[in-house]
Amino acid sequence: MALTSSVSIAATAELSTALDLTTGRAPLQVRRAVQYGSGTGAGKADRVFSDRRTLAASASEDLDLAGVLLDAFGATITLARIKGLIVSAAAGNTNNVVIGAASSNPWATLLGATHTLTLRPGATLALMVGEADATAYAVTAGTADLLKVANSGSGTPVSYDVVLIGTST
Repeated sequence: MALTSSVSIAATAELSTALDLTTGRAPLQVRRAVQYGSGTGAGKADRVFSDRRTLAASASEDLDLAGVLLDAFGATITLARIKGLIVSAAAGNTNNVVIGAASSNPWATLLGATHTLTLRPGATLALMVGEADATAYAVTAGTADLLKVANSGSGTPVSYDVVLIGTST
């Protein structure tokens, strides 16, 4: 099965101020994008997982990156390297979505074994590895393959979208 994929981010802003005879402007435009062909080397990916998930109040789950996730066709996938990651907390959430720090076998190549990242309602985390990087963020089956996602509080559930793009070797 062939996979072609891309990850991109963009930011635009314009700071302006009124001057005596004109308006000063400082426009900003930053765009980054990578495209991956099908395969497992530099600039390539052969696995993708995506899902919209909901966690009950105060609940958490460990996404097992090696051998448990299912692709869009129901096939079990094993990710050996992560090249693209998007986690987006639903805007309607009351609580935050917390990523990282699985109690056992944490996928630590991004946040370390004990660090977390908090996504407030409506926030999105996007990570992409450049086309020249064949190493990416390694996943080690059985010892470093769990990405913990948690609901930060009680009272209400949280929803989030997750996309993982990577390689099988």
